[in-house]
Amino acid sequence: MPPFSCFVRPIAAAGLLALAAGCGGDDDPVVVDACQALSETPLGPAALTSENLPAGTRVGQVETVAHCRVAGMLDSRTGIDGKPYATGFELRLPTAWNGRFLYQGGGGNDGSVRPALGTQDTLEPALNQGYAVVSTDAGHQGTDASFGADPQARLDHAYQSHDRVARAAKTLISAYYERDADHSYFIGCSGGGRQGMMFTQRFPEYFDGVIAIAPAMSVAKGATIAAAWSTQVLLDIAPLDAAGRPILSQALSDADLGLLRQSILDTCDEHDGLADGLVSAPGLCHYDPGVLQCQAGQATDCLEAGKVEALRQVAAPPRDSQGQALYTDWPWDPGIGHPANDWRAWRLGTSPTADANARHITLMQDALGWEFFTPPQPGFQLADFDFDRDPARMEAFATVYNADQDARLDAFKGHGGKLLLAHGMADPIFSPSESIAYFERLQAAHPADADSFARLYLIPGMAHCAGGAATDAWDGLGTLVRWVEQQQAPQEITAYGTAVYPDRSRPLCPYPSYPRYDGQGDPEQAASFTCDAG
Repeated sequence: MPPFSCFVRPIAAAGLLALAAGCGGDDDPVVVDACQALSETPLGPAALTSENLPAGTRVGQVETVAHCRVAGMLDSRTGIDGKPYATGFELRLPTAWNGRFLYQGGGGNDGSVRPALGTQDTLEPALNQGYAVVSTDAGHQGTDASFGADPQARLDHAYQSHDRVARAAKTLISAYYERDADHSYFIGCSGGGRQGMMFTQRFPEYFDGVIAIAPAMSVAKGATIAAAWSTQVLLDIAPLDAAGRPILSQALSDADLGLLRQSILDTCDEHDGLADGLVSAPGLCHYDPGVLQCQAGQATDCLEAGKVEALRQVAAPPRDSQGQALYTDWPWDPGIGHPANDWRAWRLGTSPTADANARHITLMQDALGWEFFTPPQPGFQLADFDFDRDPARMEAFATVYNADQDARLDAFKGHGGKLLLAHGMADPIFSPSESIAYFERLQAAHPADADSFARLYLIPGMAHCAGGAATDAWDGLGTLVRWVEQQQAPQEITAYGTAVYPDRSRPLCPYPSYPRYDGQGDPEQAASFTCDAG
């Protein structure tokens, strides 16, 4: 069935729904009683509330179209830790529906229901485009990782709550519109990207298309080990306070990172045909921070030998004492040294004391101790991680939680699903090298037709999920919809600059190609670049 630009039907015989005439814009139909009736929809153990919200309702920074909002708590229970648990969700159903369903992924430790607006990687909120959108807290309440004390909550966070919410949302959509959605989509970044990959593997028929940005595919083992590695390397070169404790934030100064940025640009910027502050041909970038090491008698515009070696180590794979790599490496992208990037926030933090506030400490250390270790060890410190002993303690949950092992996706492909992977090249928490390696394994598994259902896009300069010195705004959802519904396989996707490059556009090219300047056109416009196969 072709997609609806707007769905309107007459008053149902059963009296469930009454609609006024009109469709779209200021003439959106007004739901009389259907929204209220949704609170009585049988979903097993559930507590539902619903409300009609008129056009112009403001949710955060978004002014929404007329829609019905359903909030629910599914499968309430008491955990073995004595705490209450449930799977919370929010579903927003636009009065003028385009026949599509979007599952909005979460992130971090989850634990809160974010407004289901569909703002990730689309130039206009999906709700306002007519999508029915759902979001969830992933089975627990509270954004710290203490839910890991309850085994069921860990499984819910891994996958079970998402199965529950996807099925509940589809049931409510069918009840409200009196028909199923024509197509179902998923978008998520980071933990949400992992959720999208999880759906392609555990529930391959749920979605017609998935966008997974910077997916946390190996976070329950590899990427968190890398966080411990980076933290220990940087603590080793950090200055000490009066009590002899290292001040993590001062291991590298902003000036140090600025020097690193400029040095990478000097080495690699022009490989794509234009010096523009972006390393758009990362495969041609062969960089060593040793070029920054201070020489005899040099005291400025250089880095001490210890800092140079630390930079080499944090860009290299973490290893055990036998030399076995425990994660992948990291590319040298100049975005890591730009103040608009979040590399400092994740790796170093800003705390002037030894009480570090880097996100590796506040988020990943918390998740490691409570959730990723089996059994949990609350209070564990990344500084104490043993790269020989501790990876084995992560293995049990990683087999449940991670999504990096299945690089075939046969069932998802057989269902006709389309996968769009994207990764910022300056991401400080999940290496783009991990997404590249996964995609190359996927290509090897389907040598004749991998690009018929999966594409990877690398975004130079982009931080974790968005932001940084990059062209980081792009219409991934529209691209995915055209691929699924019109069989228009994505080639170049135009991306736009935001805070750092507000007047710039660039093509995002399907891996392994990269955008090359044609040498003649406006260097700020995407039309002046072509995707070079290298």
